[in-house]
Amino acid sequence: MPKVVILKTGTTYPALREVFGDFDSWFVTRLAPELNIHVVDVTVDDLPGQPEDWDGIVITGSPAMVSDREHWSEQTASWLAHAIKAEVPVLGVCYGHQLLAHAVGGEVGFHPRGRETGTHQVELLDSALDDPLFKGLPRQFPAQLTHRQSVLRLPENAVLLGRNEFEAHQAFRLGPCAWGVQFHPEFSSEVMRAYLKVQAPDLEKEGLDADALLAGVNDAPEASSLLDRFSQIVMNR
Repeated sequence: MPKVVILKTGTTYPALREVFGDFDSWFVTRLAPELNIHVVDVTVDDLPGQPEDWDGIVITGSPAMVSDREHWSEQTASWLAHAIKAEVPVLGVCYGHQLLAHAVGGEVGFHPRGRETGTHQVELLDSALDDPLFKGLPRQFPAQLTHRQSVLRLPENAVLLGRNEFEAHQAFRLGPCAWGVQFHPEFSSEVMRAYLKVQAPDLEKEGLDADALLAGVNDAPEASSLLDRFSQIVMNR
């Protein structure tokens, strides 16, 4: 069975964890059952050997901020730069997406327009039409999002694959098989609603309409399919 490591970069709100489990369990549920999946919490544990020891690598989201450059985060970034060079399949999500970009010279920081949260459309570019992970998906599809930091500048040689009106860098690829996605393919619509309910007091302070965002939550099957698509890429290699 192909070996995949999930690099856990944080933990969700306690109220969500009690009901839905934590970040890593959401990925385990949606990745293919044929994979031999290991979880390493890089915020407290040692990095899992060498990237070449793994057939695939997934990096979760986090409440941390890449721009804080915490020691564990910087160590993980260096490890991921090695993984990209070694052409191990990598999928970074939200914090993982930003950390991938930071690892090879991109710029990460707070989005100038603040927070993006809820279900929003992602637009794929022509570059995604023959991309191994995205090809065959519709040019627009809904995705679950919640973030305040973004990739402000892509690394040199990154291929931009997706964007939307708020976020210029929703998806990119580095080399042949390392991808970052700002959105959350591991989120169910129930998890997205739970996030918005917890965030509601802050959303109102930020001038966002929490009720409208809640009402706008929909399923996002195309976005979620990326975890099965990534699984297939790992297994085919």
